[in-house]
Amino acid sequence: MDLPDGSRLSFGGEEFVFVELTEHMSLSGALRIQAITDALAELGVDGIVDVCPSNASYMVRIDPDRCDPRSLHGPLVDLHRRFADTTDVVLSTEILEVPIFYDDPWTTETAMRFRDRHQSSTENDLEYITRVNGFGSTDEFVTAHCGNPFIVTFMCFVPGNAESMQLVPDAMQLQAPKYVRPRTDTPERALGHGGAFATIYPARGAGGYQLIGRAATPVFDLSRRLPDFADDPVLAKAGMIVKYRRIDHDEYDAIGDEVNGGTYRYRRAPVEFALAEFFADPLSNNVSLLSELAHA
Repeated sequence: MDLPDGSRLSFGGEEFVFVELTEHMSLSGALRIQAITDALAELGVDGIVDVCPSNASYMVRIDPDRCDPRSLHGPLVDLHRRFADTTDVVLSTEILEVPIFYDDPWTTETAMRFRDRHQSSTENDLEYITRVNGFGSTDEFVTAHCGNPFIVTFMCFVPGNAESMQLVPDAMQLQAPKYVRPRTDTPERALGHGGAFATIYPARGAGGYQLIGRAATPVFDLSRRLPDFADDPVLAKAGMIVKYRRIDHDEYDAIGDEVNGGTYRYRRAPVEFALAEFFADPLSNNVSLLSELAHA
């Protein structure tokens, strides 16, 4: 079933409604999806159990005893027309700082064990992603990676895994292919980059993103020992803005002591993210976002 803007709506039995807006992924498209799904959630439709935005699509889970999935067609048509573009959208969200030890020994050691599954047999992942993005040194790449914030566009395959796109013009997007064949091991809290997306692996396991660093703090805490996880074991939410901050080995260890002691607090601040202001001047808008974080 097509919507007026060309999006495709389909049903997954009686419990799911799936809407695909495009077959390609872009930052502007992802932000439009975020606006549509936020507005859908705010409608308070009885029977909607969950709304899950993604990079080029979104899915709605419903309780069929309370809501006929076909009844969502009208409201979705209205929302797609309302957000035909995103010039008037303001997302009430939050900016969060995550300390990252780039070029750390653990992800580097892991990456080098899987060169037979990688595009490059001699470079580590950080060296490879630096080269394919045209930077002269890994330091230049890291500066670009942590210089501008990212926005979470998709809560991924395991709790805490949040795919994020950097809030920069298309020409500045950092990109890299995934591994030729996935690794069978990835350290917990590894920072990976694949396609145009960055994510922190919440737990040890398989993976295919290029490994470029390691977070000093968790993104998933089932025990909820840390104050920032008191209400939810998952740190990131769709639409949250994330700023990676480069740290060295000594600070990584010091933050680890705070985490282990249950005292660490994330630096975070509420922000109003106006899409029109961002698209008019992305880098200046990022300066304003980061100023809110600096005062947190």
